[in-house]
Amino acid sequence: MARPAPELLRYLRTLRRFWAASLAAELEYQANFVLELLAVSANLAGSLFTLSLFYGHGHDLGGWSWDAALVVLGLYTLLDGLTTTLLQPNLSTIVTHVRTGTLDFVLLKPIDSQFWLSARTFSPWGLPGLAAGAVLVVVAAVRAGARPDALHLVAAALLLVASALILYSLWFVLAATSIWFVKVWNATEVLRSALVAGRYPVSAYPAGLRLFFTVVLPVAFLTTVPAEAILGRASPLWVVSSLLVAAVALLISRWFWGFALRFYTSASS
Repeated sequence: MARPAPELLRYLRTLRRFWAASLAAELEYQANFVLELLAVSANLAGSLFTLSLFYGHGHDLGGWSWDAALVVLGLYTLLDGLTTTLLQPNLSTIVTHVRTGTLDFVLLKPIDSQFWLSARTFSPWGLPGLAAGAVLVVVAAVRAGARPDALHLVAAALLLVASALILYSLWFVLAATSIWFVKVWNATEVLRSALVAGRYPVSAYPAGLRLFFTVVLPVAFLTTVPAEAILGRASPLWVVSSLLVAAVALLISRWFWGFALRFYTSASS
């Protein structure tokens, strides 16, 4: 059996230390967990109420049953928890590093700068969202009668990873623009608001928006396509397309960071 490469082990050890230190610091404020739990509960209740409005008088939403649509909502809740746990606390600090000049110290560290900026902090306050989303997905899928075989389960797992990578890439590219435009926090909030469209199946939107949420802003690959796989009805074309979009998005984020650093003016220069 092949052993992991030493470089990979070094990054895994570094990640463990990063997150252990972050947890130790964050858990000093344990009341935040209760507040985040209340916020997740309120947001989820609001989303459920809004979704229920579309299902009055026997209507459906873009051909999706109530329980199937809840799988989509659960995936959105799960990804929102991921944003709170990893993306927002890490990528929002890129702006601070650029503005204060501390990005110099990040670039001088003997570790990949994109990895450091993307994984330095772990916030446990997004865990209630992750847990609520996972529970909702499982319960709704069972109620929808999903009986996916092993192949569909593997596809669903791969698509969940792909959706997380797409979401990360969108956040990272936007955060990296702080090299030119220091104040991009409002833009990240706009992105988060736009991704709210992922609470509902993409087929529920008009044709123009469906095209936009598939080609321009890949919301469809964040929630709808993984939900199809969980329900055991994903087409091979959409599965392959989702994996390709994730790979391309990650490569673009990697290339864009290198491109942006060419324009970074060191605080010491």
